[in-house]
Amino acid sequence: MAYRIIQVNPTATTNSRISVLVIYTGGTFGMVYEPQAGQLIPFDFERVLDRLPELNRLNFAISLLTLHEIIDSSNMKPAVWIELAQIIQDNYTQYDSFVILHGTDTMSFTASALSFMLEGLAKPVILTGAQLPIGVARSDARENFITALEIAAATEANRPIVPEVCVYFNSLLLRGNRSTKRESVQFNAFTSENYPNLANAGVSIDYNRPFIRSYLPNETLKIHSVLNPNVTILKLFPGITQAVVESITNIPSLRGIVLETFGAGNAPTDTWFLNALKAAVDRGVLIFNVSQCEGGRVTQGQYQTSKHLLQIGVVSGADITTEAAITKLMVLLGREPGAGQNDLLRLQTLLAQPISGEMSA
Repeated sequence: MAYRIIQVNPTATTNSRISVLVIYTGGTFGMVYEPQAGQLIPFDFERVLDRLPELNRLNFAISLLTLHEIIDSSNMKPAVWIELAQIIQDNYTQYDSFVILHGTDTMSFTASALSFMLEGLAKPVILTGAQLPIGVARSDARENFITALEIAAATEANRPIVPEVCVYFNSLLLRGNRSTKRESVQFNAFTSENYPNLANAGVSIDYNRPFIRSYLPNETLKIHSVLNPNVTILKLFPGITQAVVESITNIPSLRGIVLETFGAGNAPTDTWFLNALKAAVDRGVLIFNVSQCEGGRVTQGQYQTSKHLLQIGVVSGADITTEAAITKLMVLLGREPGAGQNDLLRLQTLLAQPISGEMSA
């Protein structure tokens, strides 16, 4: 699929050693007010300099690629993640880094998915967006975009400072697969409860270097472009019924469940509940235990109420987020399509281990 790529700031092209490819997917960021229509509408993002003339002051080359179909992030699908991964692979040798402009609602899902799909990544992939459209006077779009570009272009000793998939938003740089959206009405939309911020952007950008992934200069980028969507989330609550649980665990073709449990990974001990989960595991379904708490971690077996989960083959998600858990399942099940007992044991082992810094070992 051919894409049109335009040079955003031609004045920086001649003398720049660094080049950044911006991939525009849609979302709140690119909306402007249309007086005649009396509403916000998407604007022609190829004219981004009209809205952000500051881009001409940046001393690195910026190119822009717009997806053929821009979308609200609520319509994000695995097919778009595959498209984004393919774009990055196809342009990997031509550009030093990538910035993805994305709607906020599913940004953490996309960042998590890409972190697992882009194996051997040695360049920055920074996702950002806005809570208010770029066409609104108080928009946060300008600062988010410009700083995301500066972080993507940042090098030290000719190496990228942040060679991993990240989310930048409201002065914070977060590991993508550790981020989650927490706010819909404040500018501080994203948080990383279980992993330190990778950078804080104030007057200067201060990088938290010990927590940034190491640069992997000898790795070759390999994308995992097969995702298995036959997964779901089962969130527990007091009073959940047998009919509800079994309607989920018995979904035809189901291969994976993110089980959102209480506290440190605790769940009901009712016989019917444990039997439903065990029957699913026996059929080859991966069950991944993730805490409903934003902070903390699953310590399966610490309490009697989680010991039974361990015994029937539920995998502990440690301190992983739900966004990272569901996308990790999709990617692993796409990589390892087998459904036999040996396949299940191998997948359970892979699921319990960090792949891309998404959970503590």
